[in-house]
Amino acid sequence: MDISALTLRNLEYIASVAEQGHFGRAAVLCGVSQPALSAQVQKVEECLGMRIFERSRRKIHLTATGAEVVEQARLVLREAGRLVEIAEQRKRPLSGLFRLGVIATLGPYLMPYLLKPLREKHPDMELVLVEGLTDSLLDQLHSGRLDAVLAALPIKGNSFLTEELFLEPFYLVVPAGHTLAKAPNPSPEMLAADEMLLLEDGHCLRDQALDVCPAEGTWQQNRYQATSLETLRHMVASGAGYTLFPALAVPGSDKLKGLLRYRPFNGKAPGRTIALVWRRSGSAAGDAEALIALIRKNLPPKVKSAKP
Repeated sequence: MDISALTLRNLEYIASVAEQGHFGRAAVLCGVSQPALSAQVQKVEECLGMRIFERSRRKIHLTATGAEVVEQARLVLREAGRLVEIAEQRKRPLSGLFRLGVIATLGPYLMPYLLKPLREKHPDMELVLVEGLTDSLLDQLHSGRLDAVLAALPIKGNSFLTEELFLEPFYLVVPAGHTLAKAPNPSPEMLAADEMLLLEDGHCLRDQALDVCPAEGTWQQNRYQATSLETLRHMVASGAGYTLFPALAVPGSDKLKGLLRYRPFNGKAPGRTIALVWRRSGSAAGDAEALIALIRKNLPPKVKSAKP
């Protein structure tokens, strides 16, 4: 079998016939005569040594194996089309499809500051946002299903490149009647792990919150764990305990402000470093540079640039 005898055009022909279910209509769409298209489809079948289509006077059907061949042909055509996308992206960063992953504790609070500048600066960008947990997003980045990820450092693995963007301090969120709500200068040393409310396993913010607590504290494994920052906010408001919030998730106005307090820490506040992550072997370097520049130019309040 000489696979080099097949061309992308041959694959376009069989994909079009499969989609149209008709040689004549497929020939019109491909801009060739029906005899020419039929001859090329037959060439593919002879090259592969199998029938892709079952022909009758009224209908054309895919054979069972032919359906697999057509699906693979479509995949090859999509990947070949990426060559053009890559070339265009190198010429114009952030043009065309860009799939950005954002960790769940950051996306809802950061993206409102970036979406308008992105649309103004890069109007040809087709942005797809995917929200999730760090490990899941990095798996998707590694497999090529995402082009870049916004996440908190550290990032595991040497197959990624990272660029620090900004430092986001943590705020202490406490019930309004708690003693720490009135403490003049709250500090990490005042925290107790057994009073700390946390997100469920998988959220990097969970581990970061526990790291802030003094070493002698022990978090109670049987305590309720929140699935999101908003649920965590409600748990604090109910008086169940206190927690740490990233600065961007602290609202300017809050319907729950009569039930809880947001307290900045005294001195150097604990926090997290947000970075952009992309594949070391990928083609998104130009896109990453453009996105980094845009984010640094549009940093929201309450955070500090990671670059002096």
